[in-house]
Amino acid sequence: MRRFQALIEANKSGKNSGIYAICSAHPWVLEAAIRYAKQENTLLLIEATANQVNQFGGYTGMLPADFIATVEAMADELGFDKNLLIFGGDHLGPVCWVNESSQAAMAKACTLVAEYVKAGFKKIHLDASMPCADDPEVLSDEIVANRAALLCKTAEETAIATFGQSDIVYVIGTEVPPPGGADEHIDSLQPTSQDAAGETLACHRDIFAQQGLEHAWQRVVAMVVQPGVEFDNTQVFDYKPEEAQALKGFISTVDNIAFEAHSTDYQTAGAYKSLIADHFAILKVGPELTFALREGLFALHHIEQRLIPGEHSHFVEVIEEVMLAEPTSWQRFYHGEPSQLRFLRQFSFSDRIRYYWHQEAVQAALTKMLANLQQQALPLPLISQYFPEFYQAVREGEIENTAKALVIAKIQRVVARYSTACFAMEKAS
Repeated sequence: MRRFQALIEANKSGKNSGIYAICSAHPWVLEAAIRYAKQENTLLLIEATANQVNQFGGYTGMLPADFIATVEAMADELGFDKNLLIFGGDHLGPVCWVNESSQAAMAKACTLVAEYVKAGFKKIHLDASMPCADDPEVLSDEIVANRAALLCKTAEETAIATFGQSDIVYVIGTEVPPPGGADEHIDSLQPTSQDAAGETLACHRDIFAQQGLEHAWQRVVAMVVQPGVEFDNTQVFDYKPEEAQALKGFISTVDNIAFEAHSTDYQTAGAYKSLIADHFAILKVGPELTFALREGLFALHHIEQRLIPGEHSHFVEVIEEVMLAEPTSWQRFYHGEPSQLRFLRQFSFSDRIRYYWHQEAVQAALTKMLANLQQQALPLPLISQYFPEFYQAVREGEIENTAKALVIAKIQRVVARYSTACFAMEKAS
């Protein structure tokens, strides 16, 4: 973890240094990220979220150890140095069990953290900010910090029992955008105030000290605040550096700790550079990666329809049928008339489709589509039409003329914006 911490230290010293976090479990997203990091010879931080991977399997069906084994096997297959891989746990806390009592939810949250640590996750976001069934609607900093300290103590004890020592780095913070983007339309957005950030940090530091966690506090590398970036179903709130200067000034006075920015998906390349310059040293990305995946797969579906009009996979139609049959993962996020709902199911920036890729019917349709497209080279005119940004690269042999290669390239365009902002200093040296 020393190289990771060095990036944070360099950022705090004023250098354009940081790291991005890939928050996705989709195999093609992971492959795209690993291939890009190998090409650039950079660290790669890959994170699993509590509802995605947990002791009960999460929505991916994977335990924490399964997730690491899957990614490491892929790294081996692609020839990527596993010493450059860092695994992070995101939103580790009671988020999956908020309908239970705080005691029951925190017991499960402690087990969650322990399983992540035993599996080999080295960067842990302690997120106890959400109220449980018997809590008040808004939790005080003291309650959140005490629960975070309990989770941290569990992590430390588990690491020492498993590995003989703890080198885990921690992220704290309570003012977190909803995982995966806002739940509904947003009209305005304000960055966290300097006072709120200071109170959160001071409260956590004091309670960690009271709980005998001073040694762990030395490995707190970041805190989560709202920098003024977010996205909902159809719009993106762009970073405005001038509105976050108070936050920048505050964190500049805090030794060894930078900011971690969530929901940075869909920001511009310039915004990422500004975020890094303003000490948002860790940039999280998730839905934009699977949005790019979805864009690529939909483009392939259009190509398939034109090449095999009578016997294509009906890929998009199958996804729609599955989402309608099992609406739990999108219904509370999308609102409107039937036509608007159909639009959002397919094209929303929050990309709730990502919860359906593993469905058997969707996988069968994808397999058929890919098999259909493998019967012949993809015609250049159709690549120009549906993947215009890669047409010249395909012509010049830089991107292979295959369906999967085109989708991987779509995902890597997102990764590249982050990598350029985070590792500009390393690439220049």
